[in-house]
Amino acid sequence: MIASVAKYQRFSIVLVFLSAFVYFYIGYPLVRTDVTILISLYAIGFASFLGLIQLKKSSFWFLAGIAIAFRLIFIGSIPNLSQDFYRFIWDGRMLIEGWNPYLYLPNDLMASGTAPIAEAQELFNGMGNLSASHYTNYPPINQLCFAIAGFFSEKSIVGSVVVLRLLIILADIGTLYFGRKLLKRLGISVNNIWWYILNPFIIIELTGNLHFEGVMIFFVVWSLYLLHKGSWKLAAVVLALSVSVKLIPLIFLPIFFQWFTKHKASELSKNTFSTIWKGILKLLAFYGIVLATIVILFLPFLSQEFIENYQETVELWFQNFEFNASFYYIARWIGYETIGWNLIKDIGRVTPILVLIFVAGISLFRNNKDFHKTITALLFGLSFYFFTTTTMHPWYLATLLILSVFTNYRFTVVWSFMVIFSYTAYQNEGYAENLGFVALEYLIVYTFLIYELFLRKEKKVKIEAS
Repeated sequence: MIASVAKYQRFSIVLVFLSAFVYFYIGYPLVRTDVTILISLYAIGFASFLGLIQLKKSSFWFLAGIAIAFRLIFIGSIPNLSQDFYRFIWDGRMLIEGWNPYLYLPNDLMASGTAPIAEAQELFNGMGNLSASHYTNYPPINQLCFAIAGFFSEKSIVGSVVVLRLLIILADIGTLYFGRKLLKRLGISVNNIWWYILNPFIIIELTGNLHFEGVMIFFVVWSLYLLHKGSWKLAAVVLALSVSVKLIPLIFLPIFFQWFTKHKASELSKNTFSTIWKGILKLLAFYGIVLATIVILFLPFLSQEFIENYQETVELWFQNFEFNASFYYIARWIGYETIGWNLIKDIGRVTPILVLIFVAGISLFRNNKDFHKTITALLFGLSFYFFTTTTMHPWYLATLLILSVFTNYRFTVVWSFMVIFSYTAYQNEGYAENLGFVALEYLIVYTFLIYELFLRKEKKVKIEAS
C-alpha cells in the first residue's frame, strides 16, 4: 500500500514537471509558426492535466498551488501566440496621458506623429494593421486594467505585460475562491473547479496570452454566487462589472427570467400569482441596476463620436471578421456556390437575431427554475452564439468552460483541447486557415455534444428504469 502511494506521488511529480516544461517552452522559446511543436506540447500538457486531476483531485491546496505556480512561469514572457496585448498597453498609456482611447485610431496618430505615449512605434508595429486601423472595443473596466499597467509601467512593454498578467492571475484566484463556494452551495463536487483552473487552455490563453476573459469570468462567477445567496442587488452590480470587461455577459440577462419569477413561486401553494408579480418587479430592478451601472462606467468616455466609433467597431465583429467558425463557414460555402460571393454581411445581420430568438426561447420555455438549470441555460445560450458566430477565437471558449463546471456537461473540456488546431492558421508567415482542421475540431466537439445531449441521457434513463 505504501509503495503504491509512493508510486502515485512520484508519477504526480513527473506530471507537474512535464506541465512546467510545456508552459515554459510555450511561454518563451516557441514561435507561433511552429504549429506542430505547439500542438505536441499542448497534447502533453493536456494529458498531464488529466492525470493530475485523477491522481490529486482531493488535494485542494496542492492543485491550487501548482495552478498558481504554472501561471507564474509565464510572468516575464512576451505573448507569442497573440498580439492583442500591444493594443491593451497602447490604450492604457493613452488613458494615463489623458487621451480618450475610443476616439483615436493608432494609424492616424502615427501618421500625424502625435501619439502621446512612450514606445509608440514598438506598440504600433506589434499590434498589427488590423488593430491599428480600428477603434478600440474594450469596455471601461478592461480599460481600467490597461491603465493600471500604464500607471505602473509607463515606459516598459515587459513591465506592462507583467502587471497585466498579475491582474489576470489574481482574477483566476478569485474565480477559484468563488467558484468553489458556489459549487458547495449547489451540492456539486468542488473538484469540478479543476476543469477550469488547471486546464492548459485557460493557463495558456488567459495568463500566457493575456486575454481578459479571465477577469470577466471572475465577475461572472462572483455574481452567480451572490445571486444564489439572494444578494441580487450586489449580484447585478458585479454582473455589470463583468459586462464592462467584455460585453458577452449581456446575453445572459434574459435567462435569469425564471430564476426571479418562478423558482420561489413553485415552492408555494398560495399566492403564486402575487409571488410571480413580485419576481417580475425584482427582475426589472435587477436589469435596471445592471444597465445603470454599465452606463455609469461608460460615462467618462461618453460622446456622440464615442457612440459612433464603438457601434462601428462592434458591427465589424459580426459583418467583417471571420475565424474558426462553425455553421457560418457552411453558410458561406452555400453563398459561394449559389450566388458567387461571400454573404458575411447578410449572415452577420441575421445571426444576432437568431441568437436573440434562441435565448428568448430557452429563457421562456425551458425549465430554468433551479440554479443548476439556470446555469445550464446560460451554457447553451452562449454555446448557440459561438456555434453561429463568424469569429470564434480560442479564448472565447473560456466562458463556456467555466459555466460547464457547474453542470454535467463536458463537451467544453473536449473543445478546450480541440481548439488548439485553430492555430494551424498561423503555420506560415501571415494567415491562412486550414478548413480541414476546423472541420475536425467541430466534428469531434459536436459528436461529443450529441452524445451528452442524447445518448448519455438515454443510458441514464435505462439504468433508472431497470
